[in-house]
Amino acid sequence: MNRPFYLRELRAYPVGGRRVWLLIVALMANIIANYESQMSSVVPLLLSDLHMTLKTYGLIVAVSTIAGAFSAYIAGRLSDRRGRVYTLVPSLFLSSLCVYAMVLVHSPMGLLLNRVILSLVEGSAVIATAGLVRDFSPRLGRAVAYAFWTFGPVGSSFVAAGLAGWTLPIWGTWQSQFWLNGTISLVLSFIVLFSISDISPQLRAEVIHSTASLVTVNGRRKPEQTHAGDPGRTRELLRAPHIWAHLLGITFWLSAYYTLTIFGSTMITQEFGYSAATAASIMKYFWLLNLVVMIAACYISDKLQLRKIVSFVGAVTTAATLIYFINMMGTHPSIGKIELTGAILGACMGIAYAPWMALFSENLEDIKASLQATGWGVFGLSVRVMVAILSVVAPIVVAALMGWTLWFWIVTVGEMLFIPSIFAMKGPWFVRPKLDSRLSVETPLEQQAFVE
Repeated sequence: MNRPFYLRELRAYPVGGRRVWLLIVALMANIIANYESQMSSVVPLLLSDLHMTLKTYGLIVAVSTIAGAFSAYIAGRLSDRRGRVYTLVPSLFLSSLCVYAMVLVHSPMGLLLNRVILSLVEGSAVIATAGLVRDFSPRLGRAVAYAFWTFGPVGSSFVAAGLAGWTLPIWGTWQSQFWLNGTISLVLSFIVLFSISDISPQLRAEVIHSTASLVTVNGRRKPEQTHAGDPGRTRELLRAPHIWAHLLGITFWLSAYYTLTIFGSTMITQEFGYSAATAASIMKYFWLLNLVVMIAACYISDKLQLRKIVSFVGAVTTAATLIYFINMMGTHPSIGKIELTGAILGACMGIAYAPWMALFSENLEDIKASLQATGWGVFGLSVRVMVAILSVVAPIVVAALMGWTLWFWIVTVGEMLFIPSIFAMKGPWFVRPKLDSRLSVETPLEQQAFVE
């Protein structure tokens, strides 16, 4: 069978600047995939221009997110079998076309059609990039790598909010944001097209602890190619109770994050009475500090090789900050106070999230390294189902009951449910593990990862 022209497969693990460059390109691809789906900053304008209620918008997000959920799972399986780039590159270009098509939307039905198609291709791209980040980041630097990976959802939200806050007062139309979005995404997609490469299936089955072990990995005789197409089955992961703890815990925890992603600007506009441009400008401080603190927390996590305690601290402080923010609702705080509280909330979320991603990746590796993208596909399915439910239920709660106050109490409970799930995950709390760079392919869990 002829291979697509954009597929390039490495038979030796990349080292030095080559590995770093491929990691940067994978991170860039994730930013593109997430940036292409950004719409939160212009939701207040869309609601008015399309004569659409918040409830209708929530239903559109829910339906499109369900489409993305199944796309994410299928893409995870394909990514493990055919390679990450196989689904990634086409998805990026199709997403760019969908973004440009947004300027042709004139009704809620048109918006629904566009978002369903976009979610199908976006879900595929994001899961492929999660696998690539694992492929190009040894465990000793993986938390920082995933911190930069979150610049996809987090950084794209920051960029979209910043651009909207800057350009909406100038152009005044929501269509302008999609012209900007599509053009930026298309240019970056060409860079990814000509730069990205996969590692071979045999290399994807390796557990890489540090850059020092790469010479050993590249010098080892690889398994025969005949087994490359069979990475394993999803049930091999789902038999492990701690994988369920990961999936359920983080799904509850992300309810607050996705509330802010989908409804952040709308919530500020409705709850505190600020304009759409001001609300977008306020939100950018949440995303900015989230990213900066996340990188710092992940650097510490990598240095100590401790994930659970860092995530635990972030989860507890996130819940506490949310409670403080809820108590601000119904009052008339200054813009500065909202910006400061939002920035602190973003910082606390950053401390919790990326170290968890590194831990999840490592726990997947310890079961079967060749099922990495499959695990992230299940994660994508779980989280997107939650987002679909959230998108429908949140507007109903806001409209029928106590506004945003009650809804934020609900998502705060979700934050708290993440805390006990950390105790069920595999990994040390306080003692830095000693890593053995000599470990080989697919070694059993009890023999792998930590050597005293």
